[in-house]
Amino acid sequence: MTGDHYFTAEPTTDAQPREVEFSVADRDYRLASAGGVFSATRLDPGTAVLLRKADLPAADTTGELLDLGCGFGPIACVLADTAPTATVWAVDVNARARELTAANAARIGATDRVRVAAPDDVPGDVHFAQIWSNPPIRIGKEGLHDLLLRWLPRLAPDGVAWLVVARHLGGDSLHRWLADQGWQVERQASQKGFRVLRVTR
Repeated sequence: MTGDHYFTAEPTTDAQPREVEFSVADRDYRLASAGGVFSATRLDPGTAVLLRKADLPAADTTGELLDLGCGFGPIACVLADTAPTATVWAVDVNARARELTAANAARIGATDRVRVAAPDDVPGDVHFAQIWSNPPIRIGKEGLHDLLLRWLPRLAPDGVAWLVVARHLGGDSLHRWLADQGWQVERQASQKGFRVLRVTR
């Protein structure tokens, strides 16, 4: 047993490389994964709901997109595929997750458009047309609120954030909290126990 979590900066869990296959918007993906990262053995059900129910960027979308808490990179890869003229920032505290995301960006031919970074390595002047996240609920409510208070203000004035949260892990209370912070929040969808939230200024 180890004390590693998917939000551990330098996981010591045996990597045990593997591949995860899934389809989004009629495109098939086979991405590298490994132990010590979030949902290492499959596309997380919440992420699957998010990618199915949120509005994927149009092909002509430009600017900077953010995958916050990228894990091994499924959201970042889908965004890079669907918005080939945008720049996708894939951010995670977990070094192994960042390595996997970079490798998976190379797999889909998007190395030049996916910028993999630790949170503190994203330049402060970068603002995002879209933020996508299956946020790390298990860091606790205070940690989650701090995370969102750090990144949501970096939305462009007309930007949109897409979040997915399990209802039983506080999806509805997060909706209320975001609204109390002054954000416009709509429940875009509810499926398989998950809430997909659309957040704007």
